[in-house]
Amino acid sequence: MEEVVIKFIKKPKLRSPVLIEGLPGVGNVGKLAAEHLIDQLKAVKFADIYSKHFPPQVLVNDDGVIRLVNNELYYKKLPKSESDLIFYVGDYQGLTPEGQYMLSSKVLDICEEFKVSRIYTLGGYGMGKMIQDTRVLGAATSNELVEEMKGAGVVFPKGEPGSGIVGASGLLLGLGNLRGLEAVCLMGETSGYFADPKGAQAVLEILTELINVKVDFQDLVDKADQIDAIASKLKDLEETAQAGGGMPTPNPDDLHYIG
Repeated sequence: MEEVVIKFIKKPKLRSPVLIEGLPGVGNVGKLAAEHLIDQLKAVKFADIYSKHFPPQVLVNDDGVIRLVNNELYYKKLPKSESDLIFYVGDYQGLTPEGQYMLSSKVLDICEEFKVSRIYTLGGYGMGKMIQDTRVLGAATSNELVEEMKGAGVVFPKGEPGSGIVGASGLLLGLGNLRGLEAVCLMGETSGYFADPKGAQAVLEILTELINVKVDFQDLVDKADQIDAIASKLKDLEETAQAGGGMPTPNPDDLHYIG
């Protein structure tokens, strides 16, 4: 198998598209945000990306049929906007630094082919604690973009993120900048303990204004309520243990995964 295989279902004609990346990461903030936009806008898949830099794994659907893990590209035409949209989502990021660079480079090749005008990468900024009022932190490829994002409500605290931006969310900015592509990373604060719909909603509230689309956030609100219930249950268990009662065995129904 080649290092990266891109299978196009179709090659849509798009007008100065904006690329939105949302792969798995801290709190799955970017993945939740991008997939919510895809669902809300009824975007159409136009390519599958396979790579030996993904885990050696197939996923099994409910009907028992397998599929090889992959990344996907979707598009949405916006007749009332100057720019259409391309979404880059998927099951995994590359497992190795080499794989990360290879996959990001291939996606940037596609950006150049479709004459992408701007890239938005979406992710989570792990705080290691529960967050009440979620900020959206930013990084960009130019001072002009930083000022534009500040006007949209994005914050740029000095020294944050201190360790930089790892993975596709960072590499698409860095490698894209080398190709002359303007790019922005939007990071919603998250505890990092769970998949975080609140962080995803905070990112989307800013992004949807920037790309001038309207979406319903109710599905993310419902998921956030479920996460809050899980967090409350875990806090009760922890307090019981600290009081000397020992750590009770949690009910699996209380700790189900929120996707």
